[in-house]
Amino acid sequence: MPVISFANAKGGAGKTTAALLLATELAYQGFRVTVIDADPQRWISQWFETSGTVRNIEVVSEVTLASLQCHLREMASRTDYFIIDLAGARDALVTTAIGLSDHVMIPVQGSAMDAKGAAQILDLLSYMKEKAGLVIPHSVVLTRVTSMVTTKALLTIKGLLAARGVHVLDTPIGERIAFKELFETGGTLHTLDQAKVSNLDKAKENARSYAQEVMRLMPVKITRSVASRLFGLGRYAA
Repeated sequence: MPVISFANAKGGAGKTTAALLLATELAYQGFRVTVIDADPQRWISQWFETSGTVRNIEVVSEVTLASLQCHLREMASRTDYFIIDLAGARDALVTTAIGLSDHVMIPVQGSAMDAKGAAQILDLLSYMKEKAGLVIPHSVVLTRVTSMVTTKALLTIKGLLAARGVHVLDTPIGERIAFKELFETGGTLHTLDQAKVSNLDKAKENARSYAQEVMRLMPVKITRSVASRLFGLGRYAA
């Protein structure tokens, strides 16, 4: 079962929205998803409480450095995908979660492109590779992209990141009313009322394309165990 972490050391990057969209789309496709809400803001936990029961989704709200690997181990038998929503920080919990991940998604706003928080995560990934021998696949997903952001501008952003050897998803996450509505009313894009939410079909297509692209990044079979990844991380989780 792939472990996918969402990390950006700076808040306001659309990290939680990206994590929730992936989780709900995977669940809609029939996969069992466990969301580990390690963000102190607990937005996904609040969404889950508002939603009530959501088919194929479980949310773990109380997460500490000591409990993280226990949650992964205990939930493994009933989980197809783990989604970890991390704090907008670079601390021991973030470092440990990244070390336990099969892929790290780094959300970056496509409009202002203030990528300082993303750069900190990229530097952390490089440090873990150099010091602990951990090579962790990672990608940037552009978020909150509006119609004002041109295709040329997006290509420029992707080019700058590619120069650093960073993979950028082809599917940006748009700035959409439907995505905000999820946190207000709960549920998923597939339970929202089309009569009350504008451009819901476009939001669904955006989320579907994004989820499909993330799924294609996952290896056919995950061979690294949680234990082996933690051992490789060693003291660099501190």
